[in-house]
Amino acid sequence: MDNRPQWGTRAGFVLAAMGSAIGLGNIWRFPAVAYDNGGGAFLIPYLFALLTAGIPLLILEFTIGHKYRGSAPLSFARMNKKYEWLGWWQVAISFVISTYYAVIIAWAISYSIFSFNLSWGSNPEAFLVNDYLKAAAPGEFGSLVPSVLIPLVIVWIITLGVLFKGIKKGIEIANKIFIPALVIIFSIIVIRALTLEGANIGLNAFFKPDWEALSNGQVWVAAYGQIFFSLSICFAIMVTYSSYLPKKSDITNNAFITAFGNSGFELLAGIGVFSVLGFMALQQGVGVDEVVKGGIALAFMVFPQIINEFPAFPQFFGFLFFASLVLAGLTSLISIVETFVAGIQDKFKISRNRAVAYGGGLSAVISLAFATQGGLNLLDVADYFINQFGIALAGLVEIVIIVWILKQLKPLQEHANLSSDIKLKGLIGNWWTISLSVVTPLVLGYMMFDLFRTNIAEVYGAADGYTRAFVVQYGVSLAVAALVIGILFSFIKWKKGDLDIPGAISKEDDK
Repeated sequence: MDNRPQWGTRAGFVLAAMGSAIGLGNIWRFPAVAYDNGGGAFLIPYLFALLTAGIPLLILEFTIGHKYRGSAPLSFARMNKKYEWLGWWQVAISFVISTYYAVIIAWAISYSIFSFNLSWGSNPEAFLVNDYLKAAAPGEFGSLVPSVLIPLVIVWIITLGVLFKGIKKGIEIANKIFIPALVIIFSIIVIRALTLEGANIGLNAFFKPDWEALSNGQVWVAAYGQIFFSLSICFAIMVTYSSYLPKKSDITNNAFITAFGNSGFELLAGIGVFSVLGFMALQQGVGVDEVVKGGIALAFMVFPQIINEFPAFPQFFGFLFFASLVLAGLTSLISIVETFVAGIQDKFKISRNRAVAYGGGLSAVISLAFATQGGLNLLDVADYFINQFGIALAGLVEIVIIVWILKQLKPLQEHANLSSDIKLKGLIGNWWTISLSVVTPLVLGYMMFDLFRTNIAEVYGAADGYTRAFVVQYGVSLAVAALVIGILFSFIKWKKGDLDIPGAISKEDDK
């Protein structure tokens, strides 16, 4: 009998999956990546990557979780005990991400408050680094920064509070509130941005196609990278979330809705971001290319500067922007923490409250390291290496193991077809199979080869004063530690009967 908790509604699951996918990267990564890789022309490789990697991988992970009814470690162990470590590796990656992701949300909470009186002044960059974060040199921790610590505590109270309430009453309800609120708030921002003088300049820069870029292989790799990192695939989230689906669930349709919903929000973010960047470029009398930035710099340096120049109600729109970051961040953080909460519950057979307290509590304590004066540099290095050499590498390994070693595509395809309206048969089935067995592993393999080659040849962040010793100690070591911890956890034995698959569906269930 399957006693696993379940989503209350299909909409609850889809909103939770979209909430996980729609995160900070949608707002501050996609617009810059698109602009740097051909503008409007980038949408072609982006859509191709979505159809050949994003949606096929979502269907794959939704199917794994739904079929094996467990967290990532339990699902992979039920598939084949030899590869349980892959699930724990992905869980460990999520754990590392949770420790610093919470701090970025804390910054956004602070900046929501700063918006009321534009506390960042006329030099937002100096304010962020010197006044707010009191940043130390690379490799130095310094002391805790109270202005970061207080909102960080709030972030963890909200996140763990939601998780304590469970799947249906906690995560589902939170996403039913947060995701509509996020879409409404960001839509208001976009509508206002489109009315700014110079918005057309920014949109032209964003959408104007550079067709020559399509002949550059790196542009296509960038498209796959964006899809891969924005959909929350291959680091235990989607496997975990889909394990809470009822027996009769439309797996393939849910994957399409989640993927297109995420991409739709990314496009909305691009329109909003480049409208205000066009406004800023016009105000300063420079080209859009001189004001475009991505990541933390865009959110906490460029946007405050833009808000300063808003012709009306800058405080209000500043608050809306940073509130949208808070909402996007919280829905993703909740899903990230749920991966190791579920893993702990499944493996050690403890109550959900204890799993949340142990797993979430440990992550909260470790996150304090990123709330120190040295937190900014530590966060930058940790984020780069755990994403590039954690998520991407784990994704490549996952596909190789499932497709080529265990040859599980056919059984998973049959399972998905038993509960889905859109069947993986004929042309659609061939698309799914070829995408996962050929296209995605080739692109990910090239990505990893290029990453290793680049990072061996040059030190990440050298221009910011990072040394190879600092990068290895706080970046490379974290990526390696996640894999080692995954392997070590897989040696812990399961209790009798844990690897039996409860509630397996059959062809009779589909009639």
